[in-house]
Amino acid sequence: MSDEDHPKQLKRELDWFNAAVMGLASVIGAGIFVSLGIASGISGSFVISALVVTGLLAACNSLNLAQLAVNHPVSGGIYEYTYKYLNPWMGFIVGWIYLLSKTAVAATAALGFSGYLLNALGINETNFLIPVAEVAVVIITLIVLSGMKVSKVSTLLVVFLTILSLLFLIVVGLFISISHGFDKLISSGIPTSYSNISFFQSVALMFVSYNGAARITMVGEEIVDPRQSIPKAVGLTIGVTMLLYVGVAIASIGTIGAKAFADVTLEQAAPLQAVANSFGIPGAGNILTIGAITSMLSILLTTILGVSRLLLAMGRRGDMPSFLSTLNQSGTTPYWAVLSVGMIITLLVLIGNVKTTWSLGTFGALSRSTIASLAALQLADEERLYPKWMTWLSFLSSVLLIFCVEWQYWLTGIGLIAVGLIWRLTIHQINSKVNLEPSNQ
Repeated sequence: MSDEDHPKQLKRELDWFNAAVMGLASVIGAGIFVSLGIASGISGSFVISALVVTGLLAACNSLNLAQLAVNHPVSGGIYEYTYKYLNPWMGFIVGWIYLLSKTAVAATAALGFSGYLLNALGINETNFLIPVAEVAVVIITLIVLSGMKVSKVSTLLVVFLTILSLLFLIVVGLFISISHGFDKLISSGIPTSYSNISFFQSVALMFVSYNGAARITMVGEEIVDPRQSIPKAVGLTIGVTMLLYVGVAIASIGTIGAKAFADVTLEQAAPLQAVANSFGIPGAGNILTIGAITSMLSILLTTILGVSRLLLAMGRRGDMPSFLSTLNQSGTTPYWAVLSVGMIITLLVLIGNVKTTWSLGTFGALSRSTIASLAALQLADEERLYPKWMTWLSFLSSVLLIFCVEWQYWLTGIGLIAVGLIWRLTIHQINSKVNLEPSNQ
């Protein structure tokens, strides 16, 4: 499907820098504030090398998405690429996985925001957790409904505050680590339960933490000069993310040690606050709390933006009700799609579970990476921006890592895919009866 096939296109309002900010906003969240501590418990200080390996593999996957987006710059990202370069059924499956996994992660981010905010205010009443999260979802949904210009400003603000808080932790943590000769970093070493598979489990766990490029390509239709802007935005997102992740890992483990870092993650789900509190600097923990709060908001905002564009594309294809493809008069927002994503997240907030959500998110990210690599392998030589070996590396590593995900999440993921396929059969039968079956089926 080419741009001109669409009856009405979203306006191109994002330059490469704002697209990169959106990528950073979608990637700097639970990965660095929560799962980094879990991964350190699995592989000790070797989590640092796991972060580098994961970053390189994620870069290959992200560049696959970038060259697909350059050749097909429309809303819907990997859903549209798989439709075009593989087949409609694979396209639907990857879109369905993205829809479920990302809205679940967004619900967890909303709950995380609520928890951090209530703790910062000194409110321990758990009855407020869900209502505050629901209010956050409503407010962010209204911001996205206001259009891309308002969303750009909001995203830039929360990303700035988040990165500032992380830089504070990195600088102070490295200073403390250096002053002690990196003794805690060295002594952390390899956990007693470590095995070769542990390293790959850490890599798989952190893979979803780098998954920002997919959000950039979801809004490809709104990016100015996509051929130049998308690769630059993806490159900046991956580069900055890797530097921040490695810096935070070294500073955190070097300050309190890998075991303490992992333990506090499981006990409080706020490991970076514990690291900051260990500095002995008044208000240090509050600085990281602000960063955590803004990062959760950024995840929520970029998810509603990205998934609403997915629903827009699925509505155009007939895989979702057609009213989801309706744009506002100015052509800046698919308002029914935005409202629908907001409502899905508000429902998931009621049943969100951090461990389940993150593991399903990992399964979803690796599944999408595998399928994106298959789609990128179909590119003609004149369409390709990067060497083909990079695509093969992304494909093979994604297949390897997906087998490191626990079996129960495999079963859950496969079950959800089956539900999605039943949905697609049903809605296409309904559409065919009212003569709305897409012509390319």
